[in-house]
Amino acid sequence: MVELVALGAHIQGLRRDRGLTLQQLAEAADVSVSMLSSVERGQKAPTIVVLARIADGLGVPLVDLVAQPDDTRIIVRRAADQDSIDEPGGWRRTILTPVVPGVNFEWIRTTLPPDCDAGRFPAYAPGSHEYIVVESGTLRLTIDDTSLDLSEGDSAYFAADVTHAYANAGPGPCTYYVAALVMRPRPVQPRT
Repeated sequence: MVELVALGAHIQGLRRDRGLTLQQLAEAADVSVSMLSSVERGQKAPTIVVLARIADGLGVPLVDLVAQPDDTRIIVRRAADQDSIDEPGGWRRTILTPVVPGVNFEWIRTTLPPDCDAGRFPAYAPGSHEYIVVESGTLRLTIDDTSLDLSEGDSAYFAADVTHAYANAGPGPCTYYVAALVMRPRPVQPRT
């Protein structure tokens, strides 16, 4: 539970560390000065949308506003809590990494059965990256119009701001890992 006075003092401290006035942060965060002032004084409980805007205005991840100092240093995701998704076509992916607000990184284990095409994935925002490591089998990785066959132990990197696809044309299952840093496009803030 976030204590409002401590939250407000934390936001105010971050604002002052950056040399911003209340007005400047309100403009950068696209919130009213009165709302920001009330939040800093611990008099109003901001919505998650308002907190996200304030975090953007300060240039910090949202988690840095609401977490206690040691809350984000260690996050454990037990095997029983990992999300496994059975996809159409018989393939399965498991998200191995903990979810950390403000961090756009995922580590995924995927197993494709023989003769399985997982389909094409759209281009991510510029600055996105993927690293692939094949644990077993053969993976056909297609980046734009270029296809590569990767075997057990092979790895690859690509800038993920292009369409990409994964397929297993082999006779046995293929298991591979994806480490993805996926950037999210930032909404354009109106200028006044």
